[in-house]
Amino acid sequence: MAIVLRMDKDAVAAVLAEIGTLLELKGENPFKTRAYHNAARTLEGLTEPLSTVVAEGRLGEVKGIGDALKEKITTLVTTGRLPYYEELKASLPPGLVDLLQLQGVGPKKVKKMYDELGIDSMESLEAACKAGRVAALDGFGEKSQSKILEAIAFRSRFASRHRLSDALAASEPILEALREHPDVIRCSTAGSLRRSKEVIGDIDFLASSRNPKSVLAYFVQQPGVQTILAQGDTKASVIVGKGIQADLRVVADDEFASALAYFTGSKEHNIVMRQRAISRGLRLNEYGLFRSTVETRDPALRVYCPDEESIFRELGLTYIPPELREDQGEFAAAEGGRLPRLVEWTELKGSLHNHSDWSDGRDPIESIIARAEELGLSYWAITDHSRASFQANGLDVARLHRQREIIRKHNEELARQGNEFRLLTGSEVDILKDGLDFPDHELAQLDVVVASLHVPSSDEAENTRRLIRAAENPWVHIIGHTTGRLLLDRDAYKINLNAVIDACAATGTWIELNAAPARLDMDWRHWHAARDKGVRCVINCDAHRLDHFNWLRLGAGVARKGWLTKADVINTLSLTDLRIALHAKRKRMGKA
Repeated sequence: MAIVLRMDKDAVAAVLAEIGTLLELKGENPFKTRAYHNAARTLEGLTEPLSTVVAEGRLGEVKGIGDALKEKITTLVTTGRLPYYEELKASLPPGLVDLLQLQGVGPKKVKKMYDELGIDSMESLEAACKAGRVAALDGFGEKSQSKILEAIAFRSRFASRHRLSDALAASEPILEALREHPDVIRCSTAGSLRRSKEVIGDIDFLASSRNPKSVLAYFVQQPGVQTILAQGDTKASVIVGKGIQADLRVVADDEFASALAYFTGSKEHNIVMRQRAISRGLRLNEYGLFRSTVETRDPALRVYCPDEESIFRELGLTYIPPELREDQGEFAAAEGGRLPRLVEWTELKGSLHNHSDWSDGRDPIESIIARAEELGLSYWAITDHSRASFQANGLDVARLHRQREIIRKHNEELARQGNEFRLLTGSEVDILKDGLDFPDHELAQLDVVVASLHVPSSDEAENTRRLIRAAENPWVHIIGHTTGRLLLDRDAYKINLNAVIDACAATGTWIELNAAPARLDMDWRHWHAARDKGVRCVINCDAHRLDHFNWLRLGAGVARKGWLTKADVINTLSLTDLRIALHAKRKRMGKA
């Protein structure tokens, strides 16, 4: 049976998870709500396309998918719609689901506030908190009310902001479709997305064409478009993905290079570029580079610049990669020919911080090996949580020993088969108030040790002291997600980051660039300085599922924004060189 795919597994899983949440808000049977959440997790864990499973009639064979769910999933896959879901959404005030975006506010709390106080929006919740009515609810209190107000204030700071990963997921299918359109000559993303900012406002597309109306009509009809906001002769605006506005501008091809540079930005970078043009008796704008002392778009005055490289060259600069265009030192480096060759994600050989189903990961070690081999990686570290992370099913010492032995047997089998890929043993060990969660003699048996602060203090000095002490431990290789931030959800912990960086430089401890989309931590703004102090980076997926392997690419984009080269990133090393590097800190601190 051939089917036309209207929704992939991740989109279907998201709908099922939302159905489960909506049913919770309505107070439905918990077994029913759990069935939808479990089905969503099952689909996310599928290792083959959902369309294939549906087409071959095997959906009913998937554990946890009964007849009712089978019918709903098939409908979503083949039509992209589900009347049951749409009716369920319509039966509840739309603002209720928005409340779930607040940290610490779950379906049970939302239902209680709605049932007892009639709270059905962010505005009504804020008003009720300020009036003290939420604190009076059974099970809430002043502390909960205060935290809800803090969460509302935090969210309002980031209204209409989106994570880089969501923007990439929404933009890439549209960009690929534009490339296939016969009337498109050239096209690209622009703006903060092209610059790999960790949080973006909207998505900018740019295309060149002799028939802009045809291209714009095609753009607004793309499957990912939810709403058409505007459509003119040279520009269209739509809503895509998770409520992200996307704009497409269509220009003549001889304007494409200058328009791409202009709309990529940043604003601060563009100001300096225009000033450089003026100092050379030129004018630079979105239409081109012109031999003129006043603003113009006269084609007769245009300097021939077929690409961005030629614009930079005309202004006395080597090409500046989009990620560096923030007016943070790139001009001096480009003027002197000192811009680094930035790391490429294809140069990454593996990830040194990842989880399996031994703790809170979804997949068994066998599936992880298969996925890593499929991607052509050289190594992959299994660093499941330590025992203090009980909510994540952290490993105690006995389970750590068993896992290490199982990994050893897997590696023996890989060697017997002549396969060069290897798993590395490890742990993401909690940094506790009085030390690390495992004793040194246990850490000494592991290939990789990532030390992470999961339960911080409210005191900056205490958090800083704990991180520095972890860096000073000879068995710790990496400080994980150093600041603990969750983009658009939680601010960074209070720490003296410069002191932590100095401690890592002094001890040879690596700092992680955690590539999980909600983290991207350590922030790109600190990497240039850390690198100059001799600190090396590890781009880690912190993978909990097989599709998280793709975050290597995301992390590399942010590493490029931090001016990092292949030599600055540990996991560009071969397996042999990585083992030497892992041994180096212990040797340096007299523990080899």
